[in-house]
Amino acid sequence: MPFIIEENDITTVSVDAIVNAANSSLLGGGGVDGAIHRAAGPGLLRECRKLGGCGTGEAKATRAYRLPAKYVIHTVGPVYRGGGFGEEELLRSCYRSSLRLACELGCESVAFPLISAGVYGYPADEAVAVARSEILAFLEEHEMLVKLIIFDRRSFRIDPELLGDIREYVDDNYRGPRAEPNSILTQKEDIVQDKAHRPYSAAGLPFAAPFRPKQKESAAAPAPGQAFGGYAGEAAAEAAAYADPDLDEMLSRLDESFSQNLLRRITASGMTDAECYKRANVDRKLFSKIRSDAGYRPSKPTVLAFAVALKLNIEETEDLLRRAGFALTRSKKFDVIVEYFIRRGRYDLYEINDALFAFDQPLLGN
Repeated sequence: MPFIIEENDITTVSVDAIVNAANSSLLGGGGVDGAIHRAAGPGLLRECRKLGGCGTGEAKATRAYRLPAKYVIHTVGPVYRGGGFGEEELLRSCYRSSLRLACELGCESVAFPLISAGVYGYPADEAVAVARSEILAFLEEHEMLVKLIIFDRRSFRIDPELLGDIREYVDDNYRGPRAEPNSILTQKEDIVQDKAHRPYSAAGLPFAAPFRPKQKESAAAPAPGQAFGGYAGEAAAEAAAYADPDLDEMLSRLDESFSQNLLRRITASGMTDAECYKRANVDRKLFSKIRSDAGYRPSKPTVLAFAVALKLNIEETEDLLRRAGFALTRSKKFDVIVEYFIRRGRYDLYEINDALFAFDQPLLGN
């Protein structure tokens, strides 16, 4: 299952388990710890008193009480003292211990705060890097939805040089909001008229002219009682006049669907299905729908996630998008940012998602 970064209040996230960045006493405190205790109610504190505290890098579980979860997993992060006192390994242990405990509890979804990045002083960008690497390593071997909850997007940091380069690319290429449809297949067609009163769709494409059957030449018409025979012959001739002689041929030339094209590309890449959907940050159940339904239409972020997972160039990406009814546009920052990475051959999906999150855009994958 996928890894998601989300701006939210962790006490409102509906998952099987939320992780509490606790202190070693487990008796509540400030920040995330205090917020979780307040939202859960006094029952949480009563249960925590029975646990006898928790060591740094370790994890213990309780019920969630009034929270929209089944469990609270309490873990104690390190206080940052410059990085030379084993802080990184202790922080990694927090994620590993918490995920292992979530597995033992049978959880299918878990939400983490950014451990130690508050009053414990761990640099936010380094804390994100540790969280991501440990969560992704875990997801290589397990099926679980894991969310990293950021309370305030302004505290989220990516490489300043990369951020500046993306901003410059966006400034050069973003054309501002326009009323362009996100999907050429799902838009509502509103009729407008040009000067000649010819009907056009909202996309600027002319509607097909009303169908009028071709008139048969009299010499080609079978006489009653011959060729087809009596009234039956006349009915068949009339039906033939209304048939579009090119329709069957057009249907026989339909392009591959998104699903068919994607599966062919996965086979050609040498990846297994599981390798591909995990690289695309896509849920196994969603991939099963795509595989089993040749006409399945995914969302645009899902299509682009597979394009990144398969390391498609910009032309191949646009082809895959077209098969799902989408196109890249300069009127959407989301499209421009993803294009920035693809044109530069940078196919780290999580690096792309970090940038999208920083710009308050949808993420790739589920």
